[in-house]
Amino acid sequence: MSFSSFLREKQYLENVSPNTLRWYKHALKWLPNESPDERALKDMVIRMREAGLKATGCNAAIRAINSYLRWSGSPHKVQQLREPHTVMPTFTLEQVKLLLAFKPTTDFEKRLHLLVMILFDTGCRISEALEIRIPDIDLDNLLITLHGKGRKDRKVPFSFELRKVLFKYMERKQSLLFVTANGTRWGRMGALRAVKIHCKHLGFEPPARTLHAMRHTFAGHYIRKTGSLLHLQKVLGHSSLEMSRRYANLMTEDLQAMHPQASLLA
Repeated sequence: MSFSSFLREKQYLENVSPNTLRWYKHALKWLPNESPDERALKDMVIRMREAGLKATGCNAAIRAINSYLRWSGSPHKVQQLREPHTVMPTFTLEQVKLLLAFKPTTDFEKRLHLLVMILFDTGCRISEALEIRIPDIDLDNLLITLHGKGRKDRKVPFSFELRKVLFKYMERKQSLLFVTANGTRWGRMGALRAVKIHCKHLGFEPPARTLHAMRHTFAGHYIRKTGSLLHLQKVLGHSSLEMSRRYANLMTEDLQAMHPQASLLA
C-alpha cells in the first residue's frame, strides 16, 4: 500500500475534486511513513501542535489521514482533538442594511454589490459564488445551481430582489457571472480585498473571516426566521446536521430576546 496508490484511487475511482486531492496530499505529508504504528501517530499529532496548528487545523488533517488508514487496512485510527466552541463572526443587521442599500454606479461596484447580495441571499460559499455561470441561473423559478465541495451540485432558491439585480447584470454576460474587467475569472483574494475596502468605505470594520462571515450571518438569520435546521443543512450543502448546528449558533441578543418569555421570574 502506498500514498500514490491511495491518491490515484481517490482521483480516478472516486472522482474527488482537485481541491480535495490537494487536501489529501497536504495531510499525508504529516505521516512519517506509509505504515505508521500507534506511537508514530501520536507523535504526529504532537508535531502538528508544536508547528502551531490549532485543533481545527489538526482535525482537518486527521480526517484525511484516517481515510488513508482505513484504505490501507491499518488497525489504527487517530483520535480527533476537542475543538473550542467559539461564536462565529457575523455581520450586524445594521451592517447588512448598509451593504444592501448601497447604490452602485461603476461596473466594478455593480459586480461587487451583486456578489454581496448573492452571499447574503443564498448563504453559499465564496468559492461556489465565483464559479456561478449564466446557465446555472434559473430566473423563472428563482433557483441557482451551485457547484459545491466534492463535485456535489445543489439548487438553492433566491429572492425576487436578487432576481431584479441578476436580470440587469446578466444581459452583458455569456459565461461566468463574475469576471474582471480583463475578462478573467474573479479570484477569491480579489473579492475579499474588494469587500473589506467596501465595508470600510461604508464606515465600519468588517468582521473576521469576512466572506465566510456572510455565510454565518445568513445561517443565523435563516434559523431565527424558519427554525428548520434540516432546511438550513440542504441550503448550505452540509453533509451532516452537526456542521449546520455550528453555523446556527444563536447570538447573545437572541437569547436576551427570548429570556423574558422563558424566565420563571417574569
